[in-house]
Amino acid sequence: MSAHYQGAVARTAHGPLSFEDIPLREPVGDEVLIDVTACGLCHSDVHFMHGTSGTDFPYLVGHEVAGRVARLGPDATGPAVGDSVVVAPMVACGRCRQCGAGRPEACPAKLPRRPKVTLGDGAEATAVLGVGGLAERVVVPARQAVAIDPRVPPQVAALLGCGVPSGFGAAVNTAATGPADDVVVIGCGGVGVAAVAGAAYAGARRIIAVDTNPAKLDAARRFGATDVVDASREDTVPRVRELTGGQGADVVLDAVGGPGSFTTANRLRGPGSRLVVVGAPKQGDTVELPLRHLFLTGGSVRVSIWGDCVASRDLPLLAKLYLDGRLPLDEYVSGTYPLEDAQAGYDRLLSGEALRGVVLL
Repeated sequence: MSAHYQGAVARTAHGPLSFEDIPLREPVGDEVLIDVTACGLCHSDVHFMHGTSGTDFPYLVGHEVAGRVARLGPDATGPAVGDSVVVAPMVACGRCRQCGAGRPEACPAKLPRRPKVTLGDGAEATAVLGVGGLAERVVVPARQAVAIDPRVPPQVAALLGCGVPSGFGAAVNTAATGPADDVVVIGCGGVGVAAVAGAAYAGARRIIAVDTNPAKLDAARRFGATDVVDASREDTVPRVRELTGGQGADVVLDAVGGPGSFTTANRLRGPGSRLVVVGAPKQGDTVELPLRHLFLTGGSVRVSIWGDCVASRDLPLLAKLYLDGRLPLDEYVSGTYPLEDAQAGYDRLLSGEALRGVVLL
């Protein structure tokens, strides 16, 4: 095994990605070394690359990672060498007060704080979301390496790291969608169509997908939407209210994130409904919330981070749904790229042409 590996680095905001030789370190303590087979190209990476989710440059980007365990640290338990794994960016510690109370989604340590990664020139890079996996190899705590069925192809397995569980879990875990619910999903990119799929899995009565891009609305139908609404039309809110019998939705999932989509989501929800913020807002985003309307409508406003997923439970479930033909994730992959063409994949994602590109290594 080489003493170095290639990784994608963002040195400055909006600067081009550089593909650099990074010194390989051995796993220590409870860590595992993973040979990366695939990494999804996610909007969350772009927020870091553009400096809108932080400015701790340089960044080692990538967090939707699938691979095989290559080496174990001396204290690592769980995965075995050779296992096919997905890296879960958020895993509850199992020891804190929140975990002990049965609230793993509230664990303050669920996003592990990883040490900086030393680059070839000695610079200290921040690993995006504690992973930094758009690279040939990655070292993470063993609890983040979740074994899945090896029959799941790498380009699909990588999707289970972020976009799919974030959307699917928002509908199933955070919103607790059920058969009596009318559900609206705002934004039908990678996270949004996964939210549609989650609502379909939960048996929602009606699933209304809202987006300005006809191709994304077509994708939402394939993932289970019963109705689609073109958000570029001025009658978006009346149209959704008509589809929900004039009452508004029982569940509204904002898969965009930001003041505009949140304001729309609040207008679309009905009495006693659940509004779930799924998409990540940018630093500095604020919104005016009409408190009287909130009070009279009732219900709840919640934030879903990584779909409130329990990695050991939900990632194998998603893999099984895919293998059983109940989750059409092959359609989720809009293109595959070699590592050196990752920037082209991100550009296509930002143009709205792609649900998700995946780098294969």
